[in-house]
Amino acid sequence: MLDLEVVPERSLGNEQWEFTLGMPLAQAVAILQKHCRIIKNVQVLYSEQSPLSHDLILNLTQDGIKLLFDAFNQRLKVIEVYDLTKVKLKYCALSKTLDLCLQPNFAHGLASLQIPHGATVKRMYIYSGNSLQDTKAPIMPLSCFLGNVYAESVDVLRDGTGPAGLRLRLLAAGCGPGLLADAKMRVFERSVYFGDSCQDVLSMLGSPHKVFYKSEDKMKIHSPSPHKQVPSKCNDYFFNYFTLGVDILFDANTHKVKKFVLHTNYPGHYNFNIYHRCEFKIPLAIKKENADGQTETCTTYSKWDNIQELLGHPVEKPVVLHRSSSPNNTNPFGSTFCFGLQRMIFEVMQNNHIASVTLYGPPRPGSHLRTAELS
Repeated sequence: MLDLEVVPERSLGNEQWEFTLGMPLAQAVAILQKHCRIIKNVQVLYSEQSPLSHDLILNLTQDGIKLLFDAFNQRLKVIEVYDLTKVKLKYCALSKTLDLCLQPNFAHGLASLQIPHGATVKRMYIYSGNSLQDTKAPIMPLSCFLGNVYAESVDVLRDGTGPAGLRLRLLAAGCGPGLLADAKMRVFERSVYFGDSCQDVLSMLGSPHKVFYKSEDKMKIHSPSPHKQVPSKCNDYFFNYFTLGVDILFDANTHKVKKFVLHTNYPGHYNFNIYHRCEFKIPLAIKKENADGQTETCTTYSKWDNIQELLGHPVEKPVVLHRSSSPNNTNPFGSTFCFGLQRMIFEVMQNNHIASVTLYGPPRPGSHLRTAELS
């Protein structure tokens, strides 16, 4: 039986770990993985066809606890203890084992809870605000940053022919010159472009979480002259920025940016929970009659049918991606389909949602003035 402390409108946990409102999904999963010998039998519940219509839920069936994450920002919104016989709760250092059919509001403290004589308590909710029905996931607490930088938004910059780069609005937990009590949220913008050097990207975004070297290019069908490509003696490589939801591909010979990959982190995708959701906005050049110069926006939550209505159907057939961990394994989530339009590759899931967008194009010539960005 878990022995947990309740902090109203904030968290549930103990000295080893804590589920905090506003915590990103990936951190909660990391806690469960680290303590898998104690916290067992965890279910992941989501809507396969309409993943934005219902909360994403981690159900700790052995411990009678549900963690409800907002379907859009994927941050912890509600902590529900639905079986109080399976946990031992503590509030303000007072331990209470609650073997409890009523549903009183526990969010404002166990000490102030008034239980009618002879009644029992069925469940408890921890949430932020005055109403469980209207509650929203709070902003990410400073305690959840753990030295990482997160992307609040990612805007795709365009030139005359297609994507030119990314402008990222970043969040970090900084602290002033004094004590840790001076810690506060830092918000700043950085931009990276096609043709930027490896050093440019490092100076803008910092070190990646991982560097991955490609073994082959499965997307070469979208290149202008795929038949002219010859095997390279060295491999292109990615900078993986997991908390930004972004990958950046560098050319192995020039060490310049040649592709960006933006991940939406939908449940039901093979790479789910590897990346945090990238909240991107992509301006699209519309090709319709009487619509010269008109632009629309593709976002993380756009569906492929809507994108096709704006851009028209691709000329080429889609590339089908069959991901698996090894040649003998099958992907339980099924294949995805990749469509190329306007120097972009849209990876589409079977539920019509976009799993990722790959941006590619010619290197941007010349250097960029970064004085303002560095200030």
